[in-house]
Amino acid sequence: MKKYILMITILVITLSLFSIQVMAEGGTATQKKSLDLAPEAKSGILIERDTGNVMYEKDANKKLPPASMTKIMTLLLIMEELEKGSLKKDDVIRISENAASMGGSQIFLEAGEEMIVNDLLKGVAVASANDASVALAERIAGSEEEFVNRMNDKVKELGLKNTLFQNTTGLPAENHYSTAHDMAMMAKELLSHESITEYTSIYEDYLRKDSEDEFWLVNTNKLVRFYPGVDGLKTGFTNEAKYCLTATAKKNDMRVIAVVMGVDTPKERNAAVSNMLDYAFNTYETKKLFDKGQAITKLDLLKAEQNNVNVVAAESISTLYKKGESVENLTTSVELDSVELPLNEGDRVGTLVVKNGENLISETPLVVESDIEKASLFTLFKRSMQKLSKNN
Repeated sequence: MKKYILMITILVITLSLFSIQVMAEGGTATQKKSLDLAPEAKSGILIERDTGNVMYEKDANKKLPPASMTKIMTLLLIMEELEKGSLKKDDVIRISENAASMGGSQIFLEAGEEMIVNDLLKGVAVASANDASVALAERIAGSEEEFVNRMNDKVKELGLKNTLFQNTTGLPAENHYSTAHDMAMMAKELLSHESITEYTSIYEDYLRKDSEDEFWLVNTNKLVRFYPGVDGLKTGFTNEAKYCLTATAKKNDMRVIAVVMGVDTPKERNAAVSNMLDYAFNTYETKKLFDKGQAITKLDLLKAEQNNVNVVAAESISTLYKKGESVENLTTSVELDSVELPLNEGDRVGTLVVKNGENLISETPLVVESDIEKASLFTLFKRSMQKLSKNN
């Protein structure tokens, strides 16, 4: 009898341990499934564009080759030049031997050929053209090397710690790396130039149309066509980097950015990004507070030539929350900096702080809407007289 009782006891304990192990493994699998939206990726991240809030991440600070996602920074510097007016879309660029020699993805530019900036920009944004990237870099900075220096300067300006570029294209190079987090932050900055999606959302187009050298552009980012709301940004592939993608999509005023790196196949890459976008739009909502360029307050400086210059939002401002969460305690406050004259249009003069109760939601730069010059002696004298007149 004791022998049978011992056997039954051992069996019960064994079954209990087995059940505990199964439950533990089942719980781990369930948890992993709920969190790992990009199982095939070496790293990934999902953020909301306006706030920069992270919805999901996986080894997001792991240094990896970014391949042609490098061109997100290339495009950012191009868009800055266009916005400053130092580069115009109808400017004609003569293609150098160096630019024409680029391998990999290209639009097959010939040395000595001339093409306008607008078409070269399409080549970069749609077809990931290495030759067009170098041609634009040489036009802006004089050489690709100097342009790369500017890329790395911009990396530092954005406060990114784990990115270093050696070229404008993403072609394999030693010590050329980035991370999913850093790529998302670069994409966030690029999307502040809202016209970029006019290019990155193109699925197909033509260069040199109706000529003997007509070239068919097809977007390397197939989600532009097959996922509603996707209008950018940049794919990447090399044998070392494998398949990468930084994608952005907008739905109901919420714009998100998803990045995956190091995926074995384009199908798995697109599936991972689609999963991340589905998760974002199914789980979160945003409340739009201010549009980019919307006036927030006015700047009245005693020693300025112009009175009451608008202070505007440097970019669109929203708050992000999970569906069903309360956002009734939202407050905004303006913190103005001490400034020195003169000021140029777009110079930062303060911060708009958004809170939900005591929780900090976002801090967004505020900039001046137009140039502000120092007041002339005549203006200062006139103001003094006006003030004296009022007091009397």
